[in-house]
Amino acid sequence: MNIGKKVRLERIFNRMTKRTVIVPLDHGLTVGPIDGIVNIPETANKIADGGANAVIIHKGIALYGHRGYGKDLGLIMHLSAGTIYSNDEKVIITTVEEALEYGADAVSVHINIGADSEIKMLKELGEISRSCKRWGMPLLAMMYPRGPKISNPFDVNCVKHSARIGAEFGVDIVKTNYTGSYETFKEVVAGCPVPIVIAGGPKMNNDIEFLTMVYDAIRAGAVGVSIGRNIFQHQNVIGITRAVNEIVHNNASVEETLKFIK
Repeated sequence: MNIGKKVRLERIFNRMTKRTVIVPLDHGLTVGPIDGIVNIPETANKIADGGANAVIIHKGIALYGHRGYGKDLGLIMHLSAGTIYSNDEKVIITTVEEALEYGADAVSVHINIGADSEIKMLKELGEISRSCKRWGMPLLAMMYPRGPKISNPFDVNCVKHSARIGAEFGVDIVKTNYTGSYETFKEVVAGCPVPIVIAGGPKMNNDIEFLTMVYDAIRAGAVGVSIGRNIFQHQNVIGITRAVNEIVHNNASVEETLKFIK
């Protein structure tokens, strides 16, 4: 592995556990300044206090003060963009070279497998993968089954195919949907030779259900999570981050973590 990539990966992964808790805060471009990300520095400090390893943000928010929050968080710069007013296509708005200029520790891209623009997005993923290899920049690919050709975005066959596509493109981390059960997600992990983190999906109302998803994903072989709204919109952001952190890094049970969010 390129030494630059190795050094940067150590900034977004726990060096001891080789796992990671990532909190995406990039939703402002897609859906606007929703609850939890109106004040990015305040939220970033809370998730850092809870033990998160890294955040995903766009370049404009990096200018807003990343690492100026007073807390240590790895910086993953998101290169893709698209709003709720458009279709399932994502366009590239930031380059790997720009991310290097910002001091990013990694970059991320969003690919919708099954979208009408899938071929275009895959072409862009290939170009970004080449640039990341050249510069020693870790690449996280959000590989989602999503679009008119996908009837169930949590179907194990769709999810494991999407994850495998990311691996085939040479990405360093695949982010994808949790399939709903430990048994089916084991299939996803088995078919993807690069580390997998799970997405959080829509905001859940039940902490036990949410933490059980995290627990089962880790038990199935995921190396961590990349979860946004279920963390930054929680009534106790520090506590829920700590609970997730304990499951991911310390193999805690769901029951053992509930004390953090009471």
